[in-house]
Amino acid sequence: MKEDKDQWDLVIAPKRAVIAFHWQDLLRYRDLLYMFIKRDIVTLYKQTILGPVWFFIQPILTVLVYLVVFNRIAKLPTDGLPPVLFYLSGVIIWNYFQESFNTTSKTFIENANLFGKVYFPRLILPLAKIISGFIRFAIQFVLFIMLYTFYSVKGLELHPTSYLAFLPIMILIMALLGLGLGILFTSLTTKYRDLVFLIQFGIQLIMYATPVIYPLSSVPEKFKFWIEINPMTAVLEGFRYAFLGSGTASIASLLTSLSISIAIFFIGVIVFNNVEKDFMDTV
Repeated sequence: MKEDKDQWDLVIAPKRAVIAFHWQDLLRYRDLLYMFIKRDIVTLYKQTILGPVWFFIQPILTVLVYLVVFNRIAKLPTDGLPPVLFYLSGVIIWNYFQESFNTTSKTFIENANLFGKVYFPRLILPLAKIISGFIRFAIQFVLFIMLYTFYSVKGLELHPTSYLAFLPIMILIMALLGLGLGILFTSLTTKYRDLVFLIQFGIQLIMYATPVIYPLSSVPEKFKFWIEINPMTAVLEGFRYAFLGSGTASIASLLTSLSISIAIFFIGVIVFNNVEKDFMDTV
């Protein structure tokens, strides 16, 4: 007599669809997702003396280095904005994208043993990295708001604009871009381990092709096109324009960046799902 599969609580079957998100599985394992998010947040600074204070110290130290190297020595312009606010806005935005990409790009390699022992939706791990990274971004964003308020109280005229309404889209672009590139590269590194060494080096080069330490307005015209096609350029320039009233921002460029991020995300999911099927045979 043939057993009816409907009597089982869970049926694990191979993914045959080209794009398989399996949102029901993600919802079913939401407690596991929460556990991974908590692990990423708590264990990061668990045995440190200052603990979560490092969330503030890291961007502050980075801004101080930028102030000395790029503002004092290199004399790079900041679009007439206070250098501290200019660099801090770039740092917190770039940090979220960079950490999202770096952490998700190690998903298969760092969790090979776990994947070989128990079943759960593999997309949960990179998704947890994106969400925990957003929590760190939110904490550092509070630091930005504190300094923003400090300069306003001191009498500096800052000009927030209606572009603030697009802040959720900017965050979505960073999350999709970091997740899409991360799962794409973690899939490729299962067969091409050389990419592991190129990722760290490559992300630093990309930073210099993004207006983190300089405004887009200071880029020579012959190079501006190559900077503008970078999806993160619209996010950085839009963020500064929204809060500080200075920057080269447009809705068209933001929507273009969103479209590119969505496309990269879908490509990443397709490759991720294909590699996931036989990952344990190749790692």
